[in-house]
Amino acid sequence: MPDLPQLVLFIAAGWLLNLTPGPDVLYIVSHALKSGVRAGIVAALGIVSGCFVHVFAAAVGVSALLATSATAFTVLKWIGAAYLLWMGVRLLFSKASPLNLNAGVADVDLWRVYRRGFLTNVLNPKVALFFLAFVPQFIAPDAPNKALVFLLLGLVFNLNSLPINFGYAWLAAWAARRVQTVQRAMHWMDRAAGLLFVGFGLRLALTDNPAH
Repeated sequence: MPDLPQLVLFIAAGWLLNLTPGPDVLYIVSHALKSGVRAGIVAALGIVSGCFVHVFAAAVGVSALLATSATAFTVLKWIGAAYLLWMGVRLLFSKASPLNLNAGVADVDLWRVYRRGFLTNVLNPKVALFFLAFVPQFIAPDAPNKALVFLLLGLVFNLNSLPINFGYAWLAAWAARRVQTVQRAMHWMDRAAGLLFVGFGLRLALTDNPAH
């Protein structure tokens, strides 16, 4: 593992990266606004679970394959882009529905929320390439077992993201309970979220393999 100053820097950098809005934050916030903090937390857990897949894949070299193989990168890129576009179109054409601020397990399909959050990350090759580019910077060149250190740092990064993601879920649910305009604007928020997901999908589709 890195020494203490390097580990602190790694944790701080991870927090800053997780605070940056993106598809993950949008997914968490939209579910927390519509179905309460529990749905937002489940969405965050699904996203973090997807990150773990990429961490393990990077540790065994799959991410290196994505970085060097145009075919592997392109296949996963188009699958991920199609999934994001599908989510975006689905939101764009969804019917207006009131906020369910007291939603519980019986009211919200938490497994579906978790599964979609998981797939959002697993099907995005940019997440794999991010771990491959970011984590090795904190691994000492003379580390005896670089794969193990990579796994440990990936574990730290993902666990480190939970307070940020849970915080987004809590803040979104808090705002939904206290701001009446959120209730009236949910129909349009779905449309805006749909446009953003379509944009993320198109941007992913147009991403080139960094190795070429």
